[in-house]
Amino acid sequence: MIKILGKTTSINVRKVLWTCEEAGITYQQEDYGSGFASTQTEAFRAMNPNAMVPVLIDDDFVLWESNAICRYLTRKAGRNDLLPDEPQACANVERWMDWQATEFNNAWRYVFPALGRNNPDFNDPDRIAAGIKEWNHCITILEQQLQRSGEWVAGEGFTLADIVLGLSVNRWKMTPFDKPTVPAIEAWFERLNQRPPFLRHGNNGMV
Repeated sequence: MIKILGKTTSINVRKVLWTCEEAGITYQQEDYGSGFASTQTEAFRAMNPNAMVPVLIDDDFVLWESNAICRYLTRKAGRNDLLPDEPQACANVERWMDWQATEFNNAWRYVFPALGRNNPDFNDPDRIAAGIKEWNHCITILEQQLQRSGEWVAGEGFTLADIVLGLSVNRWKMTPFDKPTVPAIEAWFERLNQRPPFLRHGNNGMV
């Protein structure tokens, strides 16, 4: 059985668990990270030198990086609806996955700890304002994409792009600051809420 190492409060672990359930993959999840089993041990660093979660174990195969894990899981399950085989359709899904990991997530690196976690170490008002501006800019990019693509981020069907961005948009929605009006995103988010795995691992009160 596939093992997923990482605490369920982690946004990146929840992304992987949601993918498992969409792909119909049976898994065993074990809590690692702050407050649980340590990621700072030699044994864990041998699996992931970054000492971060999630980590996937599939027999003797070990994989880290959440988006890579999501890709692996869908291919293992033969779910080419979630990640197409055709090169251009696959690239379209992976483009939005990569954008989520690089541009979208980097936009909240300062503002989320400040406003979402109330971390006193993140108290620079100029950096908070800059982070809000960048985060909202990314949201407008996604809003424009959904206006073009229709129901789902990469086109007509639900894919991994919707999973990874669904978690990120949930974090944006739950962090308190002024936000633009995004009707296409709101409609898309309502469609995500019709999927039981999203309610378990995405829109479940956690950020």
